[in-house]
Amino acid sequence: MEKKLAFLGPRGTFTEEAARSLTQGQPISLVPYPSIIDVLNAVSNKEVAFGVVPMENSIEGTVNSTLDWLIHEVDLPIMAELALPITQNLLVAKREQPLPLSAITKVLSHPQAIAQSHNFLRENLPHAQIEYVNSTALAAKIVSEHPEEPWAAVGTRLNVEIYPLEFAREQIQDYSNNYTRFVLVGQEPIALQPSAREKTTILVTLPEDFPGALYQVLAAFAWRKVNLSRIESRPTKKALGSYYFVIDIEQKMDDVLLPGAFAEIEAIGCQVRQLGTYPFYMQGANC
Repeated sequence: MEKKLAFLGPRGTFTEEAARSLTQGQPISLVPYPSIIDVLNAVSNKEVAFGVVPMENSIEGTVNSTLDWLIHEVDLPIMAELALPITQNLLVAKREQPLPLSAITKVLSHPQAIAQSHNFLRENLPHAQIEYVNSTALAAKIVSEHPEEPWAAVGTRLNVEIYPLEFAREQIQDYSNNYTRFVLVGQEPIALQPSAREKTTILVTLPEDFPGALYQVLAAFAWRKVNLSRIESRPTKKALGSYYFVIDIEQKMDDVLLPGAFAEIEAIGCQVRQLGTYPFYMQGANC
């Protein structure tokens, strides 16, 4: 039986590209949802078997809604991660005569896409109104449905294949090394491609009355020579100054090193929650 996977839609988002890459060759149908929270809730409620959502961008940082929902609202393991090169484009409705940049009155896109193209938009479209929507694909859809309006969308090349759009300008992102990390979550097994890299992500809650606790958490990994690729604080939402720490570990869960580190961390009064141990994939250079 074909299983379903939820992704941030509508069709034509970078999240759809990531979902297709992660599940290539699998009998899985992709279902668009209007927001990251809707995707994660659909998986948690078992409307679909899996979900793919953005986690972090190399320019703009963490997608807070993804991380906070995984921490506070659902209990879904991370099953895989993909770093996808992101190329932003300025898209307009197809016309008999090209629409000059000076005639564009509004630019629509997801806040992350707007931020990734900030310099281009400021230099070339300072007169245009910026309107934020839930996804780059939704922006493309809206622009395509209003061809009479001098509007533009910032989004992926895939949108030109889906909607009656054309490029006003290609590759408008401010930095060439623009990647977004997407994560696959789910509650059922899935056959994934082998990967040379594995990661484990944990959530650590520090005791409030233990000075130097974060130092001891990091030391538990350091003396074992376990590499950490990311550590980030997120509010616990219980009190001002109270934080969780999300830690990415550059290896899969094993029987000795990581259990030993977790036990040492818990011995000083910390709580450790595993968010997933999973393969990591990275697509090639930006194009």
